[in-house]
This record gives sequence, C-alpha cells and structure tokens, in this order.
Amino acid sequence: MNASYDKNAAVVVLPPVRSGRVESRSLRAWLAQSDLSFDPEPKELLRRLTDELGLPYPEEGLAALRMWGQTGDRPTVWIAAADPVYLEPRLDHLCLHALRGVGIPSSDLRPLFDHLQETLADDKRFGFARLGSNGYLRASEPISTASAPAYVVDQREPGEFLPTGEHTALHRNILSEIEMALHDHEVNLRRVENGLPPVNSLWLWGGGKVPERVTRPQPPLFADDPLLTGYWENATAVSEMWPGSFQDCAEASLHGFVAVTPESDHRSETLCEYLQQLRKLLQEKHVSRLILLFRDGVRADVRRSSTLKFWRRDDELLA
Repeated sequence: MNASYDKNAAVVVLPPVRSGRVESRSLRAWLAQSDLSFDPEPKELLRRLTDELGLPYPEEGLAALRMWGQTGDRPTVWIAAADPVYLEPRLDHLCLHALRGVGIPSSDLRPLFDHLQETLADDKRFGFARLGSNGYLRASEPISTASAPAYVVDQREPGEFLPTGEHTALHRNILSEIEMALHDHEVNLRRVENGLPPVNSLWLWGGGKVPERVTRPQPPLFADDPLLTGYWENATAVSEMWPGSFQDCAEASLHGFVAVTPESDHRSETLCEYLQQLRKLLQEKHVSRLILLFRDGVRADVRRSSTLKFWRRDDELLA
C-alpha cells in the first residue's frame, strides 16, 4: 500500500472543539473558513491517522505495538491489551466505563494485576503485566479479542464490540475468571467506599503478535502515545516525544509532520493557544496545509486559501 498523504501538511490531533470551547472570535472565524466535518462515531486514534495518511492499519498486534512503544523493546509473544474498566449493571444491559481517563493510581492497579498473576497464571497459560495505566495479557495460544480500545466503547453497551468467530469461547472463559478474581478484591471494596468505580473487569483488545517490521515512508511523529510510537517504530520511521509546541515540530521537520497533543489537555485556553500556534505556522508558510483532528470527532482541513471565504464567521460545529 502506497502512502498518499500530503508531504507538506501537518496532521494534528487536538482537544475537543465543540460546545463553544473556542472563545476567541478570530479563531472561530478562522476555523469556520476551513472545510469542517464531523464523525459522531468514536474511532481509535491510530485508525483516524492511518485513514488520513493513507497508511495500512494493522490487522492484529495493536497491543504488542503499544507495549513496544512503552518499553522500547519489540515483543516476541502473543499479547493482548487488558485495560481496566468498570462494567456498570443497568436495568436491562451493561454499560462500560473506560477508567484510564480518571487516573487510577498505581497503588490501586498494582495489587489488582499482582492478584490476577498469582491466581490465574499458575498453569502458565496466561500472564498479566501492568505498565503505567496500561494492562497486558500474555497467552500461550491466541484468544479472540475486541478490535477497539475501551475509550471507543466508553459509556456504551459493550456487547456489539465483543469479538466473534474463532477462539471466542476462550475469550469468554478468561474474562469470566478475571471478573471472578477481581470481585470483592480489597482495592475495589475500598474504591466503592470512597465513591469511586471499582475495576471489576478488563477490556481485552488488540491481541496478536507484532506485525513484520517494514521500511515505509511516514511523516515524522511527535506524540506521547505508545501505540502510535510502536506503529512508527515498526515502519522504521522517525518518532519523537511531544515537544510542547508546534513551532518545535516544524523546526525539527523538513516538510510536514504528525503531532498529537497530550490527551490530558482539556482546557479551552490550551486549545486556543494550540490553534494560535497552528495559524501562525500556516501564515508563515512552514506548512502548506493543516489537517486538524479534534478528539470529539470534528475534522478541519485548513489551507492558506481558506481565508478567502471571509463571509464565514462561525459554524454550528463550533457552537
């Protein structure tokens, strides 16, 4: 598959923009003059970027790529992501709550994963590991896993996202064992007493082995996201940590680049500061085009010629 991206463009992932989060009239007008669109269906971030850049999306091994991005070492075994979630029982269905965004402390996650390792890994079929807020499951044989991470399923009924086909029985069995082991664990009892959601399940997704390494042209990446880092590493492409400003990204790149701002950046003031930096890059001709992917599904395609649409001063997507 040949990459089809604009080599002089900057593809940027930004905080959510809807609900009037851009208070500056000047910035709102600037965005309104671009080509704006909105996809209401949540999508995994690497999927959004590969679709935008015309790059291949891995058929398996997303968790192994993420571990590679976290550790710097290429995994050689079958791995699935096993991320902490709260399954809330409602009247006629379950609702999944992704917990990575609430900042579960290591002091809670460590004993939970230690307990899973002690109770379920004795026969060597499985192994559990935790790296930061990310969990992993190693298995001696493949298990069907979900293709989407928990944040895509957040606040939704998880049934439609569960895997189907071969090896699904093994998925159901291990998930049942995990939930039984987590039930009434002292960490969860304490969390409930403190008004916090318990970690009563793990969301198993992205299972497989690391795809075969290739050499593929990709724009330089600036991001703290380990899955993206692992994907770029697997393509023998350049990736760096997010430097804190788009000016630094432009100075480190010969042409265009991909930049992902930290997921924890929620403040509207931070969003406006980012947009000001990007508008300046475009005005000063550091890049020929900006493709802005906001985390709430809005997409803006901004070119220098967009300002010719001077009659556009606002857009309902920004309201």
